[in-house]
Amino acid sequence: MKLGLRVRILLLLGLLLVLAFVPLFWAVATYTNIALFELGLSHAAALGRTAARHVLVERSRRSSSELLGLLSAETKTQGVLAIGVYDAQGRVLARSGEVASVDALERRHSSGAKLAVGQGPTRHWALAVRADDDQGSVVVAMRMAPRSARAAALVRIMGLYTAVMAAALLLAAYFALTRLIVRPLGELSAAAERVAHGARRLEVPSGGAAELDVLGTSLRTMTEKLMSEEASLRHKIDEVERATERLAQAQARLIRSERLASVGRLAAGLAHEIGNPISALIGLEDLLLGGGLSDEEQRDFLQRMRRETERIHRILRDLLQFARPAAGYAHSTDSEPGDVATAVDDTSALVLPQKGMHDIELVTEVEPNLPAVGLSREQLVQVLLNLVLNATDACGPGGRIRIAAQRFGPAEARGVSIAVEDNGPGVAPQIRERLFEPFVTTKEVGKGTGLGLAVCRGLVEAAGGTITLDSRVTSGARFVIELPRAESGAHPTP
Repeated sequence: MKLGLRVRILLLLGLLLVLAFVPLFWAVATYTNIALFELGLSHAAALGRTAARHVLVERSRRSSSELLGLLSAETKTQGVLAIGVYDAQGRVLARSGEVASVDALERRHSSGAKLAVGQGPTRHWALAVRADDDQGSVVVAMRMAPRSARAAALVRIMGLYTAVMAAALLLAAYFALTRLIVRPLGELSAAAERVAHGARRLEVPSGGAAELDVLGTSLRTMTEKLMSEEASLRHKIDEVERATERLAQAQARLIRSERLASVGRLAAGLAHEIGNPISALIGLEDLLLGGGLSDEEQRDFLQRMRRETERIHRILRDLLQFARPAAGYAHSTDSEPGDVATAVDDTSALVLPQKGMHDIELVTEVEPNLPAVGLSREQLVQVLLNLVLNATDACGPGGRIRIAAQRFGPAEARGVSIAVEDNGPGVAPQIRERLFEPFVTTKEVGKGTGLGLAVCRGLVEAAGGTITLDSRVTSGARFVIELPRAESGAHPTP
């Protein structure tokens, strides 16, 4: 769980207080102990000198028994542990006080020496104070109070004061942080949350630090700008939606217009292709109805009428095949996929005996082991035959037609590409874009309906392939058919 800003600042402030007050407390306590010790030492030394001089003055005035009484009286004074009187040679003349203190004086009675008195828990320190004259010396052992005992009260007061001040600072910092930072930030966050849930204006809370007021003003300005940009964006989206709707309507009208135009071109082409044989039929029927014809002439007229009728039937059949290529393809794929090599051989066998192919060279180049394709062999032959016959009409005597088939595409899904090219005059630029539309032809009237390439495109596209005119070829024409391979497990028609 992440700590809040207020808790973090309080922890940091507490750490700073510890770092500041603990060394200060230690320094004050140490200085207090040292000062009190020096004060006690000075006080003990002064009292000891006074007592020693008093005994030194009274020693010559009193007898031995009186001197002992004086020493006994002095040892009862506060702070005096023991008194020893010595002659010029250092021999003991008289002594009085605690036995341990007297023993300490016997071992060491130089002025200013520290004496260890007692043993164990009762062990304490004493200060030896000495006074000398011509007759000898007086040594007084003064009690030294422990440092801790003298400084404990002052140190406790100092510690209490430090703790109270630290707690007061932390409490004041808590309330200051709450009022100046945490509460304004919470109100600002709540205002931003309201904006996020749909409010249209950021209500900046009053009060708090100046920086928070600046932050709130900046957030309000940013919110107003975002609201303005959102409104502008919504307006632009509405405009785009209206423009899209208008474009969709225009597209629908364009599609309807294109359909009507296609229907018009189809109707015009159909009327042109069927109108000529129907006119011929009407003329021949009028001649037959007029009578006066011989049997041979009647038979000739009837044969002509049959040919024109077959021409109309062929036009209608091609038109139906163009309109329903997918149905035929679906029927064919229920049987067997097509073998390209076999279809090329069948096409060659069908066109080579024809009279128009006597002076034309037909070349076939088929890559071995081509995969089966999704178009049946009969439909492959129909497409190739249409392209070869068109090439024959285009190049004329002395021409050359080439059929090439090879693999194309990635290795895991390679299809078959079939190219039919000739060295004829090529396709005029003005009809390249409309070459695969119905009733578009460059042949003379009566020699073509303009439905062959349209039917070819329908068959190929229904099989999932494409048929295009290679625009890179400028000398002659080159049609490229690309067909996907048949589904896995299919076998070509033998």
